[in-house]
Amino acid sequence: MRQTLRDYGYKLTKVPLLCDNESAIKMADNPVEHSRTKHIAIRYHFLRDHQQKGDIEISYINTKDQLADIFTKPLDEQTFNKLRHELNILDSRNFFC
Repeated sequence: MRQTLRDYGYKLTKVPLLCDNESAIKMADNPVEHSRTKHIAIRYHFLRDHQQKGDIEISYINTKDQLADIFTKPLDEQTFNKLRHELNILDSRNFFC
């Protein structure tokens, strides 16, 4: 991801990752395994490892502002239009062929 952003001219030391799950952020911040997190498969420690290396920076974002939801969840029309606008995606119904 960092290389792709560099290709577009962004100079980042850490790739920003916006997360609306405070528990997931706390688990990534705390490298100690507890009985509640033992069930998580090793492959899910990917984010924790990259955060410790300094490759990514995980920050909290309110779930109402989570842009990724437009690609992953069914949304009501108002929320869809808000996120679409924030992503600068145009409404194709406004164009005539």
